Amino acid sequence: MIVYQTTKRGFLEDSSNGIEDIIRLNVKQKLNIDVKPGSSEYESWRNSLGNAMSHVMNTSRIPDDSGVAIEYSIPRSKNRIDFIITGQDENNVEKVIIIELKQWTDIQLTEKDAMVLTRFKGTPSEELHPSYQAWTYSTLLNGFNVTVYEEKIGLQPCAYLHNHIDSNNVIKNSFYEDYLQKSPAFCKGEKEKLQDFVAQFIKYGDKKDILYRIDHGEIRPSKDLANSLASMLKGNQEFIMIDDQKIVYEDALALARKSSKTNKNVLIVEGGPGTGKSVVAINLLVAITKLGLNTQYVTKNSAPRGVFESKLTKTLKKTQFSNMFTGSGSYTNCGKNIFDMLIVDEAHRLNAKSGMMKNFGENQIKEIIESSKSAVFFIDEDQRVTWHDIGTKEEIEKWANKLGSKFQNLKLESQFRCNGSDGYLSWLDNTLQVKETANTTLDGIKYDFKIMDSPNELRDIIFEKNKVNNKARLVAGYCWDWVSKKNKGIKDITIREHNFAMQWNLASDGNVWIIAPESVNEVGCIHTCQGLEVDYIGVIVGEDFIVRGGKVITNPSKRAKTDASLNGYKKALIDDPEFANAKANRIILNTYRTLMTRGMKGCYVYFVDKETELYFRSRMGSIVGTDKPKDEAFIDQIEKEINENLKHVEYLPVYSFSAACGKFGYGQTAKEDGWMKVNIKRKLHPDMFIVKAVGRSMEPRINDGDYCIFERDRGGTRDDKIVLVECRDSVDPDYGKYTIKKYLSEKIMVSEDATTQAKVNLIPLNKEYKTIVVEAGSADKFTVVGWYIDVVKSV
Repeated sequence: MIVYQTTKRGFLEDSSNGIEDIIRLNVKQKLNIDVKPGSSEYESWRNSLGNAMSHVMNTSRIPDDSGVAIEYSIPRSKNRIDFIITGQDENNVEKVIIIELKQWTDIQLTEKDAMVLTRFKGTPSEELHPSYQAWTYSTLLNGFNVTVYEEKIGLQPCAYLHNHIDSNNVIKNSFYEDYLQKSPAFCKGEKEKLQDFVAQFIKYGDKKDILYRIDHGEIRPSKDLANSLASMLKGNQEFIMIDDQKIVYEDALALARKSSKTNKNVLIVEGGPGTGKSVVAINLLVAITKLGLNTQYVTKNSAPRGVFESKLTKTLKKTQFSNMFTGSGSYTNCGKNIFDMLIVDEAHRLNAKSGMMKNFGENQIKEIIESSKSAVFFIDEDQRVTWHDIGTKEEIEKWANKLGSKFQNLKLESQFRCNGSDGYLSWLDNTLQVKETANTTLDGIKYDFKIMDSPNELRDIIFEKNKVNNKARLVAGYCWDWVSKKNKGIKDITIREHNFAMQWNLASDGNVWIIAPESVNEVGCIHTCQGLEVDYIGVIVGEDFIVRGGKVITNPSKRAKTDASLNGYKKALIDDPEFANAKANRIILNTYRTLMTRGMKGCYVYFVDKETELYFRSRMGSIVGTDKPKDEAFIDQIEKEINENLKHVEYLPVYSFSAACGKFGYGQTAKEDGWMKVNIKRKLHPDMFIVKAVGRSMEPRINDGDYCIFERDRGGTRDDKIVLVECRDSVDPDYGKYTIKKYLSEKIMVSEDATTQAKVNLIPLNKEYKTIVVEAGSADKFTVVGWYIDVVKSV
């Protein structure tokens, strides 16, 4: 929608007659927004338009009949473009200059992509870099406005910070170079440079009412955008669907096709941790876009949006697809049925009101359903973790009925996190006393759960696990104040009795914390890990969760003052103490349940409170502390993927007997089962490998199930060495045609001229087993593959 439109000549005339009052009247009439004189927005119109831009436009180098538009509302977005100039270049190609205006003065660098620190409404605030903002507006129009991409209208974004002197090289810092190249920034004193930029693209006036055509253009994704998105998804292992995920996906896709303004639909998809809700959501985003339909991926938290966009695009930087990932508060002023389908992940985190102060909109569920012809809500009610979370099936169904939408409900049952173990989730629910289940211990549950004696031990094991493929992270309950926000030299989480200190992840870019390469050095919180997963998660359980006399007790007063999750608790405590305590209790329990289910392969925990630690240890059954059945403990150490730099340096390949004998006996290629970290007093090299021993024939040196390190046989004397052998005509009772035995050769005379040959004895250490004898002259009946070095020790 165009709030104000004229020519350059008309704009200059209005600028001298109070442009801010003209804009204010148009905003009220067209957008139904009442902007009072003296407000920050009204003052920005006076300063940015009546002063700064009137001086920029007052030049003969910009044609008098070029078009000017102010506060243009972008379809699919709640954003408005500050200033637009339209016309034609020297080749008569239609051009649109998009200008983001800022009144900022003091600006500082941040460590976050496309973010700067400035003063906004009187307080320090992290805001989007204005060049990035202008560029995203152009990508929205390029990607979704049919008039723009079919008629090949050229869009040229830029930013003008007319009050800011960039003496410290902040706004034009190389950290923002990607966006400055796409959308240059001009500061105070650079009016002429901005005029040059405009004049470079606008040589002639607007002859064909460009902006009117854009404003009335059809809104649907371009084929180029859809094909690019689909190509990124194709073959991406992160988003492959299996089992009931595919069924839910097809049902939701069919719903998107048949929904309309008169046939609105709502689908709720329930699923616990690791059931693949986000996998289905991302596949839907791509498929619906490829159909030429309008859609967005929506979450309350920014972390899932940042991480899934990054996994899709393979970059931590913002891309042209960033506007397809948006927050749940984006629809407060959105028109009805603008989108064909909105895909709402983590729907349990939806709020009623939107905005930092919770003062915008009426209800996010209502606004999402109103804005779309169909909506899919992926939900797990046991993951509501803040006071304002309202996402329940009941609440969604209520608004669907009120707004005339048909309602369906589906479930995702298959568990792909926590080693695919529903048993671990049931045990956790039982132990947290969320609900009683049959899983009262971890016996028989194949999931690597360990309790650590100190936070340092917890940190160190996460560091070790993270070396493999950057998929281990440390998180904590929000029981420590975020003090590093004001002083980055201060550690937030300190546990003095263990001399432990680390910072919250909030000091850096929390949006992609869980996948950022160096973020293992920070402690994550519920806000930056919910909806996401790693291979191994380490959890510090604070004093907001304790156990006394076998009873779980939650204590909201132990939450950090800087945590907003329980904002509203104190007021509710006065009005209705029983309700307030019950709700706070469930939020704290849900928080730890969520934190302790982020790990695909394992969860390691440190408890600040020792009685709580003892309670959890008592619930582990025969698996006490870090002790596990031996075979499972070793399996937990086998990694399928590791950093190439760690192979044969800290890790060795694990082979089956046949694979090891095939590769190291005959030099053939063989696929390893995985990689295992080893710790021995000698340098590793590519001729070393690991196989799993079977049976008791080498006890007490090698036990049944031990994973043994061998070095490839290079000939020479083997006597008294333990070796791995492949036999041709002998059968070992434990190993079949393969055996691990002590090697001893024995020379015997075979002719009158004193010719001798060696008979080989393959000797077990366990006297209950028989020696395998390879007779003299039968050397072709066996092959020594490797020499034994050691048993792999537990990390």
